[in-house]
Amino acid sequence: MIITAILTALVSACLGWGRMPPGPLGLLSVGLGLLLGLLGRHEHGGALSIDALAQRSSLGGVNAVLKFWGSLALLLLCVLSASALPGLALALLMGVLTVRGGRVPLHDYLSLLALPAAFLLISALALLWSWGDSPAGVLNIPLFGGWLSVSPAAQARTALVICKALGAVSCLYLLSLSTPMAEIIAVLRRAHVPALAVELMYLIYRYIFILLDMHRTMHDAAQSRLGYDGFRLSVRTTGSIYANLLARSFKRAGACFDAMESRCYDGEIRFLEREKPVLPVHAAAAAGLLILTFGLSLLAF
Repeated sequence: MIITAILTALVSACLGWGRMPPGPLGLLSVGLGLLLGLLGRHEHGGALSIDALAQRSSLGGVNAVLKFWGSLALLLLCVLSASALPGLALALLMGVLTVRGGRVPLHDYLSLLALPAAFLLISALALLWSWGDSPAGVLNIPLFGGWLSVSPAAQARTALVICKALGAVSCLYLLSLSTPMAEIIAVLRRAHVPALAVELMYLIYRYIFILLDMHRTMHDAAQSRLGYDGFRLSVRTTGSIYANLLARSFKRAGACFDAMESRCYDGEIRFLEREKPVLPVHAAAAAGLLILTFGLSLLAF
């Protein structure tokens, strides 16, 4: 979270350079970085379980088909828009719906958002800066006989990419943090996605959390035995953990398959599905979001 906060401050400063006075811009950039760092600072003692948050979400009673196709339609509108407004609006609205409507803790939401945000901010720095033989931007730094520059066009392009990416990720988080994987699989089956692809997706998704749980257990055991006391010992302990994790993952995979066969696994994973009718208020909310996003996307033309 600290790295994300630092990147947020740097990208904010580069985006606002030449558009705001240096003093207020510096305060705003540092403030945004500190705000993200403080709000997202949360200790979990391990990996977050998206499925656990989805099971506890207050939006779990909403029809899964409506959430799936509604989120997908909003994501496509956000990505295809030539304006940053739809992405920015969706990032805010989807975040509010997930946190307030779904009752997902804000710290958990920001912690989950920190990883894609870090990759996005690193990419934003690459989009902002360009190298040339002469200064050609609002911010120029001499380097190796040339100039690193930030141009107004690069600022506008980067802001558009950031808003689109945040809007798209927020749409996916609304779906994944309010819809258990079993319900998403049921929607994909109704859409006639090949059964093999759907089952592989679920098994891979489930096994990621199994591996994370094994890694956390071994890490805690090594830490309790002072396995990270010093750099050399930390490197040695880390290598041992990952070597053991590889061996134990094969063993655990075999045990999981044996458990599936003992429960009459015949090549198809089945889940008990609950009927969740589409309520008028839910349909109206989805239609309103689609109309709002489409209207904002038209403002660019």
